[in-house]
Amino acid sequence: MIYDDVAPTRDEVDVLFFMVGDVLYGTDASQVLRIERSLPDDLKVPELGALRHGNRALVFDAPEGEGHLKVDAIRGVRPVPIRDLRRLPLVAGAATYTVGVFLDQERPVMLIDLLETLNAQGRH
Repeated sequence: MIYDDVAPTRDEVDVLFFMVGDVLYGTDASQVLRIERSLPDDLKVPELGALRHGNRALVFDAPEGEGHLKVDAIRGVRPVPIRDLRRLPLVAGAATYTVGVFLDQERPVMLIDLLETLNAQGRH
């Protein structure tokens, strides 16, 4: 991924791409305050997959301070056209933190809401 330091247009959203195990995920980059080394008590979401190392954490605002989601790697940030994002239908039975999918060429990328990852794990 290439970091594009040009602000997205109104028709785009900046997506931060990250890995959990061998799976690529994305989230709205505006949710991420910073990236840090992970700590033992940082949030792990088993449904996202098994962490290989979990050495990084995405830090985001939460009602009781900051949330920290363990991830394996950061793959970059880039603007994505809103027209290329798809919401998941209710019949998909996806977790509450999954907000949609982005088809990156031939590779589907699940988009998640970081705050909802805390709520889904009962850590709100």
